[in-house]
Amino acid sequence: MSVADTGAAANGVVRDTHRTAGKLGGSLIAAIILGYVLTVACARLLPPDQYATFLTFWGLLMGLGSALSPLEQELSRQSATAALTGGVAGRGALRAVVVSAAAAGAFGLALLIPPINDRLFHGTWELALVVVAGGIAFACQFGVRGLLIGQHQVKHFAGLIVAEPAVRALVLGLLVIATAYRLVPLALAVAAGSFAWLLFIRKAWRLLDVRADGDGWAVTSRRMLMLLLGAALTATVITGYPALVGLLAPGGDRDRLGAVFAALVIARLPLTLVAPVQSLAVPFVVRLSATADGRGRLRRVLLLGTFAALALAALGALVGMLIGPWAVELVYGAAYQVDGWAVAGLVWSSVLLVPMQLLTAVLVARAQANRVLITWAVVAVTAAALLLAIPGDTVLRAVVSLAVAPMAGLVVVLVFVLTNSAAEATSDTGEACS
Repeated sequence: MSVADTGAAANGVVRDTHRTAGKLGGSLIAAIILGYVLTVACARLLPPDQYATFLTFWGLLMGLGSALSPLEQELSRQSATAALTGGVAGRGALRAVVVSAAAAGAFGLALLIPPINDRLFHGTWELALVVVAGGIAFACQFGVRGLLIGQHQVKHFAGLIVAEPAVRALVLGLLVIATAYRLVPLALAVAAGSFAWLLFIRKAWRLLDVRADGDGWAVTSRRMLMLLLGAALTATVITGYPALVGLLAPGGDRDRLGAVFAALVIARLPLTLVAPVQSLAVPFVVRLSATADGRGRLRRVLLLGTFAALALAALGALVGMLIGPWAVELVYGAAYQVDGWAVAGLVWSSVLLVPMQLLTAVLVARAQANRVLITWAVVAVTAAALLLAIPGDTVLRAVVSLAVAPMAGLVVVLVFVLTNSAAEATSDTGEACS
């Protein structure tokens, strides 16, 4: 292939991805709005101490969903790779879904262990069963999403993104009408969204060829468990952070913690929707990495995006410090009081986690699951160590650890991504000279 051909191919991939991202934009905005409606409504319906328990449940279920998001990326990779030769994903995709669903079920059942259940749910043990059901359904949901985006079924993929929070909002509305808005029914409304994949199962099934073999059980299990473990570590500092604080830094004023967790939900909710963008990034990287010119373009995009994220994080922290307490009180009510410095730290960490998630998607596209695991292990261990080591009250420890941990992870993932790009560039130069 000539230099002109490789440049044209790279430009075509970029233009195609821009069009896809544009189509997804409206769906992501709608999903964010519906997600905010749900969390704000639950905060209004529950007192702060029960809302803290609800957010622990929310963090566990959504954290489990985040832990399962590599399944979407893996199936989008398999599907996109098969599409390059006009095919569809085979039995390897089904094996990946089964392994992920089994892991989700095992995690949920572990929450029924009495000491863990009591510490997390304060007597409302039924919430663990809701996590089990919602987690297994999430595995199927991410599998369907991966098949759809890998085959460039953008319309159906975007529909599923919106359907998930829309189902939750619908069930919540029915509960409000029936005046059944207690803790467990509200948890069931949240879990209902993870069954939205049933609306798209027929379309996804046509994107599978069960006669075509793929990776065996051993290879699939090893790869998926590494990816899931890395994503589980990711979830500890995103949706699952309230549960991590409850385990490692128990105690403190639960009303203050409820207010901080409420602010965290506002700051973190868009991050739960980065997963579709990650899945879009995986086939984008696969196609762009096929040419030397595409790899150079990819390197420039990654560097510029990271520097832009750092600038945006600083600006967001300043805005959060100035208007964050007022915004939390406006949205959740006068019972939720939080300090400006706390909101600044939460916003800073939330913005930095966006480039981290996208950069790890690059590693997934390169089938470097071990590096994904190392990256998120650094983040999770840093956050846990700071929660245990920092003196002071629980709120201070929670905010500081959450602000520092993503910086360590960003450094690690940048080194992994850019050193690999440099090695590829050297290889291309050597091949051109030979």
